[in-house]
Amino acid sequence: MVAFQKPTLSEIEKAHQRISRYTHVTPVLTSKTINEITGADVYFKCENFQRIGAFKMRGASNAILSLHPDERTNGVATHSSGNHAQAVALAAKLTGIRAYIVMPKGSSKVKKEAVQDYGAEIILCENTLASREETLKNVVKKTGARFIHPYDDYAVITGQATAAKELIENTPNLDTIIAPVGGGGLLSGTALSAHYLQPGIKVFGAEPKNVDDAFQSFKAGKIIPVGATPTIADGLKTSLGERNFDIISKMVTDIFTVSEQEIVDAMRLVWERVKIIIEPSSAVPLAVLINQKDFFSGKKVGIIISGGNVDLEKLPFSLKIINSSLEGG
Repeated sequence: MVAFQKPTLSEIEKAHQRISRYTHVTPVLTSKTINEITGADVYFKCENFQRIGAFKMRGASNAILSLHPDERTNGVATHSSGNHAQAVALAAKLTGIRAYIVMPKGSSKVKKEAVQDYGAEIILCENTLASREETLKNVVKKTGARFIHPYDDYAVITGQATAAKELIENTPNLDTIIAPVGGGGLLSGTALSAHYLQPGIKVFGAEPKNVDDAFQSFKAGKIIPVGATPTIADGLKTSLGERNFDIISKMVTDIFTVSEQEIVDAMRLVWERVKIIIEPSSAVPLAVLINQKDFFSGKKVGIIISGGNVDLEKLPFSLKIINSSLEGG
């Protein structure tokens, strides 16, 4: 495995200052009911209140703002099915440059509409990683735009690290932080901030059983690509990036997996008890906490709520909807 030079604390602090004009300091919420259910003191870092409704605004903003003005001349480009697409689109708009977003045809309607609203040009592709990458390659060749990787990029990782930085600074003496993991940008950034700011914090990844490539990769010590099995947590259907895995394999304590029903139950619990809208991917850490309640009992646990972008016409609070999702409907 290739060794990379990891972002430093100074770089995370500079990123936090750099993106402050374009991002929100999001709230940390608690719930007495959820504390009682889990047997832990739980602190939700609510990135669903972030601009574009997800933590991705942090990494995209930092990546674009880190570019030299000459590197932004032809705009930026990326491939994404949702939140990263929106983040790049808005960050590009705020910096006055063009954005070209390659999105799979199967991307949710609400996320495609948001990208368009931010003024980006959408280029549709087939619902495969190979199609995403080939289409993006052609877009970059045609436009000269700078590629902003969704997660395997140190500027992106450093930006994502600022969410956990705020959580740790707002909530002293955390025992652990649980973050969802797809490509690994949020989890690797969370691990970095914990390592630098409070080394005693244990960081855990949370992943759907249906797409447990990060879990398998963590155990095997090498990247195992994600399979084709669908999950309701569509934001986590991505294989780990090399830079992300390098950090995760060294700084994350463990990765837990949960079922589709456990994800939906946790999502509903947050909607009902915390009274906030979160998307399925955001519910995976709480599902892990509930599933592993004996392990985390008595601990002071931070949970990164990664986003709140859901299609309100397809809420997953019924078995019928879950089965439809798993069947690719």
